[in-house]
Amino acid sequence: MRITSLLILVASCTSAMADAPKNVLFLFADDQRYNTIHALGNNDIETPNLDRLVERGTAFTNAYIMGSKHPAVCMPSRAMLMTGRPLFDFGDSPGRVPDSFQLMPAQFRVAGFDTWFTGKWHQDGKAFNRAFAGGDAIFFGGMHDHFAIPVHPYSPEAQYGKDNAVIHQGKHSSIIFADAAIDFLEHDISEKPFFMTVAFTAPHDPRTAPQEYHDKYDAATLPTPPAFLPEHPFDNGELHIRDEELAPFPRTPEIVRQHLADYYAMITHLDFEIGRVLAALEAAGHADDTLIIFSADNGLAVGNHGLMGKQNLYEHSVRVPLVFTGPGIAEGERREALVYISDLFPTLVELFHLPASEEHYARSFAPALLGKEDRGRDSVAFTYKDVQRGVRMGPWKLIRYDAGGEQHVQLFNLDDDPDERNNLAELPEQQERVKELTALLIAELEAQGDPLAKSPDAAIFR
Repeated sequence: MRITSLLILVASCTSAMADAPKNVLFLFADDQRYNTIHALGNNDIETPNLDRLVERGTAFTNAYIMGSKHPAVCMPSRAMLMTGRPLFDFGDSPGRVPDSFQLMPAQFRVAGFDTWFTGKWHQDGKAFNRAFAGGDAIFFGGMHDHFAIPVHPYSPEAQYGKDNAVIHQGKHSSIIFADAAIDFLEHDISEKPFFMTVAFTAPHDPRTAPQEYHDKYDAATLPTPPAFLPEHPFDNGELHIRDEELAPFPRTPEIVRQHLADYYAMITHLDFEIGRVLAALEAAGHADDTLIIFSADNGLAVGNHGLMGKQNLYEHSVRVPLVFTGPGIAEGERREALVYISDLFPTLVELFHLPASEEHYARSFAPALLGKEDRGRDSVAFTYKDVQRGVRMGPWKLIRYDAGGEQHVQLFNLDDDPDERNNLAELPEQQERVKELTALLIAELEAQGDPLAKSPDAAIFR
């Protein structure tokens, strides 16, 4: 069942932060999985600036995306983030946001905020201009050579064609986007509050950070991923897509560790550029009145379960970092509440007392963020094409497959098995749990509008 977003006005809001922020700085990464921040437990990676956000703020450790009907998982993920709508509302065109859909930044724009953007958009130009009143170095593609990425200045007429793109040859994308954000903070801030989005294309492949960051990681000394397998144990419906062919079959520990070293190098460089943006925010005098949010559009396997990409429903691909820092946000705290990153829309509506009139599948988790309650959603469900469906409730995670003419079921207890290595689905004592979670999965997907969930003959649920 869809839940109506809160209709909240400044005078009547009862859940405001004690020290309300004036502005928003939203930092968004591309393909950065949940366990790639040093302060959140990864001792093999250097992320000093993200560590500072974690230490000074509140991190949600169970934040998820819904999945995708397309291999380009980041495209629907970003569409859902910006609209609060579920995956199936976009049909087969997640790269275009219908005019009737509200956009999160547009709500801030109507409320008098200066909405500004740099980085990867991945939806259409018309929707971009509805959302943002300004921006620079805007990338409308999905992936590209980081040292030759085509970007656009803001166009009031939404003219963002290939023929008028600008290429800063030899300059890394993360530097380009950070420079644009810093320029805005140094020269273009008005008297109005701002909603600023910096959407990096890192650490998406090609994993080509400046060499000094690759020099920080020796693949030979990195541990092999905990769920490493030479190959996935069965056909999941997407074993030979581009992402999976970045490494040969069967996978070897040596090759996977090199990919992991390059992935970490990209994240550490991204972290450095985020640090530059944060320093510019402080120099502009807005470090103390800005809500800073860091998250990502999806994760990545990088060798776990015999996979390299994000076209799967394991934790490494559907679970993402989500960190809040700023006025009224508790320092050094963790929240285990289940949330989607698309729930950010109604959450910010509530925190900033914005009126909202549209029904959303998304739900505000402001009470959990502010420490007023521990709960988020009771469960979260996941989709990949028509070949994978999954659900999590509490520590239990169920994934069902229908691919290659075969059906497979996986059941994991994430408390005991966070890396999803021990499939419990065939145990006699777990058969009732499998049935209960399958029924929950169907109900959750039906609420999201999944046509497959409405088909009583769908083999994936049998």
